[in-house]
Order: sequence, then structure tokens, then C-alpha cells
Amino acid sequence: MELRVDGRPLAVTMRTPGDDVELAHGFLLTEGVITGAGELAAARYCDSVDDTGANTYNVLDVTLAPGVAPPAAGVERNFYTTSSCGVCGKASLDAVRLRTRFSPAGDSVRVDAETLYGLPETLRSNQRLFDSTGGLHAAGLFTADGSPLVVREDVGRHNAVDKVLGWALLHGRAPATGHVLMVSGRASFELVQKAAMAGVPVLAAVSAPSSLAVELAVDSGITLVGFLRGTAMNVYSGAERIVDAQTPQRIRRPVSAHE
Repeated sequence: MELRVDGRPLAVTMRTPGDDVELAHGFLLTEGVITGAGELAAARYCDSVDDTGANTYNVLDVTLAPGVAPPAAGVERNFYTTSSCGVCGKASLDAVRLRTRFSPAGDSVRVDAETLYGLPETLRSNQRLFDSTGGLHAAGLFTADGSPLVVREDVGRHNAVDKVLGWALLHGRAPATGHVLMVSGRASFELVQKAAMAGVPVLAAVSAPSSLAVELAVDSGITLVGFLRGTAMNVYSGAERIVDAQTPQRIRRPVSAHE
């Protein structure tokens, strides 16, 4: 899908069709272009047609509200955004280190470990497209007590997260204070960056984080959980937000170069 802002091409991403307006809102939120749904005046599909003359719905043009500044030059992608790694399309690594207006560092939320242990299964049970294809990532936004608010699937991890955070923006839940973002794969640097831009205090993943992801989580005040499987997990930052009075030994706190 090609995303345009006020008629100007901004990014192209390989995505699973569906929830494109949420995807656009989430992308613009996590890139620092907008902070509220009211900063977009409209979103419409352009007349992109295939060989049969049918609209492909692969070009979405959003109109900024009056007074909203256009995207900075650093937001534009030099290459196509791939489904596996959004960072690859950035002009430089420094451009990824965006400063959030919704810092999660001061979020006082506490999450019970038992709640976290149940999130992967809840996420998996809401992956309807995965049941058909076996090849999609998922992301979900949960309350601190484990109640699922929204789950979105996409071939790209970062797209699934953008759809979830776009939903949050459209439903008045951005910043996502007191919430948990759960992802089906690993916790990449860009996913931590997106969580920080949306004010998400807790990011949990079923697989490993990268070292850059850990570094950014520490810098941003995000609780980063990896290898969340069964009744065990690794906590790489912000362990004070996780409560496990019964069996605290199940929470592993790996020592990294950043500690």
C-alpha cells in the first residue's frame, strides 16, 4: 500500500489488506506526524486500478487538518518498507530515534505476572487469519488486567502494531497509559520505538528482543518482556511494573551490556 499525505507520497509498505485507515493513523502517530485523530481531516482511497479497471485499494491519501505541520523530511522512506523490517527503509538510524510526546517513563501501572502469562494464548485465540494461512504476525492491546481491547494481524510485525495503535488513536486511547502491547514475534527496535511514541508502558513478546530494542526500552522507560511462554518470561527493563508475589523465580532478569 502507498500512503500519501495531502497528495504527496510518503511511504510504501507490504501489508495484509484490511484496517488500512488504522494502519495510516498508527504509522503517522508512531512517526511523530500526528498526536490525535483530530489532526487528520480525511482519508480516502485513490483511483489506483488494475488491468481490469477495478480499484486496487492500494493507495490511501490522508488529508491533514488545518494547522498541522506536514511530515518532516526524515519521515520519508528512501526505499520500500518491507514486511519484515521497517527500519531498513529509514534514511538513517538516527531518524528512528524519535522523541515521543507521550513518554511512558512515568506510568505507574502494575501488571500481575499471571496476567502476562495468559496474553499469548489470548492473542493467539484472536488470530483468525493465522488459522487460515499460518503466516501472519499479530499485535494486541490489553488492559492491565489482561482484557483484550483490539487484536490486529498483518504479514508485517510493524504493520500489525501500527493497526493496533491506530485503533487506539481513533478510540481515544492514545497515549496508551496503563496498557500492555503484546506481539506474536520478536521485539524489534522499531516496535519499541512505536510503543514509546504511543505512550505504551509495557511491551511483551513471545520471542527475543534485539540489543537495540533493549537499549531503547531502557532509555524510554518501557517495561520490555521477551520469551513470554508458558509460565516464564525474561524481563529486560522496567521489572518494577511486574508483580509476582507467589513465584517470583519464574521472572528472569537477564544481565545485559546496558545494565
